[in-house]
Amino acid sequence: MELKINQQIKQFNAESLSVQSLLDLEIPNKQNGIAVAINNTVVPKINWSQRFVSETDEILIISATQGG
Repeated sequence: MELKINQQIKQFNAESLSVQSLLDLEIPNKQNGIAVAINNTVVPKINWSQRFVSETDEILIISATQGG
């Protein structure tokens, strides 16, 4: 499966991936303080396990930062 994540094309050895599975592969140790949007729509964290991605989706993973 080929996915576009944060404007970069990445390959995955899976026919289907949930948002949670994708995050487990991409950022296994940094899942607090992030947001995920698919096709410009935020996916609530509670739905990550049920929402599956497809090759046509535009996926954006945003990490919260501190500063001022």
